[in-house]
Amino acid sequence: MAGKIILLILELLFMLKGVSSLCRDESRGDGHSDGPGTEDECEQNVGICGNHSMCINTLGSFCCKCMPGYKELTNRPEFTYDGQCLDINECLEMGNICGPNADCSNSIGKYTCTCLSGYAKQDATSDSCVDIDECEDGAKPNEGVCGINGTCTNSNGSFWCECPTGFTNYGNERTPCSELKCDQFEGPVAASSQPYGGLAEILSQLKSSCLALARPDQYGNKTTGPTVLLNSLFDLTAEVLSSNHTGDSVAAVSSLLSAVEDSIKLIGPQLTEDQTSLNTSQTETKITVWKKTTPPSGPVRLTNTNANMEADWSTAIGNGTYPGFALAALVSYKNLETMLNQSFEQITLPEKNDRKPSYQLFSKVVSALVSNPDTQHLDKPVILTLRHLKELKESAEVSYTCAYWKAAGGGLQGKEEEGGAWSTHGCTQVSSNASHTVCSCTHLSSFAVLMALYPVNHTFGLMLLTKLCLVVSLLCLFLCILTFMFCRSIKGTRTTIHLHLCICLFLADLVFLAGISKTQPQGGCRLVAGLLHLFFLGAFSWMLLEGVQLYRMVVLVFNTTIRPRYLYTVGYGTPLVIVIISVISRPTGYGTDQYCWLTTEQGLIWSFFGPVCVVIGLNVFFFSITIWKLAQKFSSLNPDLTHLPKIRAFTITAIAQLCVLGLMWLSGVFLFKEGALAAAYIFTILNGLQGALIFLLNCLLSKQVRDEYGKLLSCICPQTTKKYSGFGSTIRSSQSQASRSGPPTSESNI
Repeated sequence: MAGKIILLILELLFMLKGVSSLCRDESRGDGHSDGPGTEDECEQNVGICGNHSMCINTLGSFCCKCMPGYKELTNRPEFTYDGQCLDINECLEMGNICGPNADCSNSIGKYTCTCLSGYAKQDATSDSCVDIDECEDGAKPNEGVCGINGTCTNSNGSFWCECPTGFTNYGNERTPCSELKCDQFEGPVAASSQPYGGLAEILSQLKSSCLALARPDQYGNKTTGPTVLLNSLFDLTAEVLSSNHTGDSVAAVSSLLSAVEDSIKLIGPQLTEDQTSLNTSQTETKITVWKKTTPPSGPVRLTNTNANMEADWSTAIGNGTYPGFALAALVSYKNLETMLNQSFEQITLPEKNDRKPSYQLFSKVVSALVSNPDTQHLDKPVILTLRHLKELKESAEVSYTCAYWKAAGGGLQGKEEEGGAWSTHGCTQVSSNASHTVCSCTHLSSFAVLMALYPVNHTFGLMLLTKLCLVVSLLCLFLCILTFMFCRSIKGTRTTIHLHLCICLFLADLVFLAGISKTQPQGGCRLVAGLLHLFFLGAFSWMLLEGVQLYRMVVLVFNTTIRPRYLYTVGYGTPLVIVIISVISRPTGYGTDQYCWLTTEQGLIWSFFGPVCVVIGLNVFFFSITIWKLAQKFSSLNPDLTHLPKIRAFTITAIAQLCVLGLMWLSGVFLFKEGALAAAYIFTILNGLQGALIFLLNCLLSKQVRDEYGKLLSCICPQTTKKYSGFGSTIRSSQSQASRSGPPTSESNI
């Protein structure tokens, strides 16, 4: 009787605690012996009740009770002990068990209440959450959660910071006051329209928005929406860059980079979205913002088409007090590399076998920034992966380096002091392949990959060949000059043109031989480059005059003489004007570290190749007309056999000269490109052949000139037998004799 009373009491206790019963009468089952019930099934069969339940021995039987947090599964057709208890989801079945200020999280056999931000548990044993008065929980003595200058106002589950003039919480609750420096959006850029153009409009809008945040009592609290302001920023930036309002000014571009970075730092904390992407015709931007009570941790990654940025959230926050938000942004400029492909004075890579490299931008310009106001010396480096402009593997002549844009004020002189220059300080190259370069930088700014180009070490054979060919060319040109000056039988307009063509080529080859590689002193190198520019342009100017003279001879027939003053004006005046304009516009473009010629980095090289292409094109036109007219005259019934063979000879000579000079400078386009060893050999051979070819075509193959040479040799060596072959076998000897005996004209002889 007493045992039954005890069992009843235990069952009542379990029911009060919410423990379900899976008990069954086993008095006639396996658990009852023939005698009085003395067996304990719970001890003899450990785990008989399965998981999440407890076994209670009874008289002649046993009982399974579900543990707290579980309930009995009663819809099974057969009775088994294993698996009869299921978890109770208190968060769903027991209503708002944690109260309105907490989140309920169910787990197996229990639940957990987590207080919302701004709330805390009333005590250790209670699940209810009450409001925290953040205004009384300053992290430092005499400094509340709003900072030194902010006034905290508590609210249910949150707080608000009232900021004084010059500070703002960006319109966000639970955000400390941050100082705003609106003066960064003013200055000479904002006050000027040239050469900055639309950049002044960008800064004006941003200054207005900044003042509305920093001084709401004076300017009102009606700020432009952050999304609208951000779109306006990059639309105006695209307009400035696409219309070239910067005027190719390094200072203007540098100001634009700084303005965009400062603008994102102002607009970013106001954005409501965690991730923002913008793509315009000139920029591609990714911005991520963290705006929670607790500071973020772990890595942050941003990617666009041309770059990838890997940083840590601690880098974005910095070493100061967490301001209530964190920001990271990556901006890629699609066409800015053409404007900043200069200012490499601070780049000092080691030489390779006494070869100094030249530089050019080989990736898009990318700006990386975070909300941390101090990014000059980061505790953790930022990893940037920059995509090359084209795929090109590293080699003995090519290497890559990581550089950043160093704004003005870094001790530069002259032009660079006004805007900035590229520097490698604080940035190291981690790895490179044909398409990408990985950079590690301990500060943030605008970055790019620079390609260092090392000049090819010319072999002894090439240098020897160059000198021999130039000496041969100089010797032949000198003989041509003497011939055209003193040979009376060939005097005329064409002879004058040939004379000055040879003079220009002679002086150009002489300067080339003596000073092309004399890069020191810098002033002397620039003088050599200027003289080469002048004399080679002069040679092409006289070639153009030769084409014009041939055209006049065929088309006009009579009165084909051109006055010398017109010849000298075009032959020497035109190249002199081009060189003067080039020197004034690009004075630093003459002479480089490797050779004394025009630089290929600033487009100055086209002040030479542009006129050369024009001359070649015009001469091709003139020669085409000449050949066409000759064909008509030779097919007529009564051709003028006295003049036509001579004109034909003139044309062949001029075309041969044009081909040699044209082919030479076609290879010369690639001569000063690193790795162009084959072009160097071709240029050297053609440069040596041009003097020899002019001497052959205009002197040795001319019967009048050979006659003059014969007279000269007969005076020196009277016993010399003179035998000459006629040039142009189609001309009869009687006609040639008549031509020589007749009255001379300006164009009757070669």
